[in-house]
Amino acid sequence: MKQTIIITECPEKQGWKKNTELCMDVKTFLRSDARMKAGKCYQGVLKRHVRCEDFKYNEYMTFVETSSKTCTKRNPRIFEGEYITITRHSDGSYRPNLRPIHIGPGFCVDSYASSVGNELMWALEGLVEER
Repeated sequence: MKQTIIITECPEKQGWKKNTELCMDVKTFLRSDARMKAGKCYQGVLKRHVRCEDFKYNEYMTFVETSSKTCTKRNPRIFEGEYITITRHSDGSYRPNLRPIHIGPGFCVDSYASSVGNELMWALEGLVEER
């Protein structure tokens, strides 16, 4: 059974315990870099090894980076607005998507349509400048 763990910006608020391991040897097996770079995120598995021989503990960790092919997002969002999002597909084409419409008191069709049109214009202007 495969488990997926998603950690947001504040894992302590979600019940995660924060730990700092001091003086640990970490062996890395990386696909993308020869050595780990400071500040770069790597996706993989970190395993802690403990050997006890005659009351002497030898601890070290190994980190194995997972394949980057499974990490790539299929259709990444290149524009995310209040009313629409635009995704890029693998063939290079762009697809605009409407966000859900919340119809309630004070909803005006004309105002909504003009807001969607303006946001689509801003998104397309940004894409044209990007190319």
